[in-house]
Amino acid sequence: MRYYLSGIFVGLLLLSNIVAVKLMSIGSWIVIPAAAIIYVCTYPILDVLTEAYGKDAARKTVQTGFIAQLLSIGFIWIAIHLPAAPFFENQEAFETIFSAGFRVTIASLVAYMISQNLDVTIFDKLKQKHGTKQLWVRNNASTMVSQLVDTTIFITIAFAGTMPVSVLLGMIASQYLFKFAIAVLDTPVVYLLVAICRKNEKKLGNVEVSLQQ
Repeated sequence: MRYYLSGIFVGLLLLSNIVAVKLMSIGSWIVIPAAAIIYVCTYPILDVLTEAYGKDAARKTVQTGFIAQLLSIGFIWIAIHLPAAPFFENQEAFETIFSAGFRVTIASLVAYMISQNLDVTIFDKLKQKHGTKQLWVRNNASTMVSQLVDTTIFITIAFAGTMPVSVLLGMIASQYLFKFAIAVLDTPVVYLLVAICRKNEKKLGNVEVSLQQ
């Protein structure tokens, strides 16, 4: 189960980078990238990994995600600069969709590494304090704090100096409110996935004991 969750985490991470160019609006004042819907799903997965398999397993997943992002950036750059076939008429659109600005790319990578590792750290500290109880507390606390850090770092690095401070603060607030709502709603999913992981690990443990006997 651990490897399935890690694979899904990395897959969602890469997918969020691909759809990041699409902006969507919620109501009349909340504007967020479509990637936010996907990216917020990585946090509960990371919390499940930390709860069921420990912080080392979660940190390895974060590192794998970072490496995968670097590789995807490299291969996308290569794909953009490969000579297009004479009949391929969408080269400009292809470049527009897949060419994120260097500053935005750096902002995304920095925000990712800091916020995801912070999520693991906070979750693990609370788990040491609570044991297996109060999973909802560490799930929500770690996610809400780390997503605030992620949103603030990304928007600051990506857009500071290009628009008024009031607009930047509005972007941070609106995106965080969206992420905050998702964090509250994902708690039952975290409980379900943790239960499945523990059940799976128990079965594997029983099989190993049987084989040793």
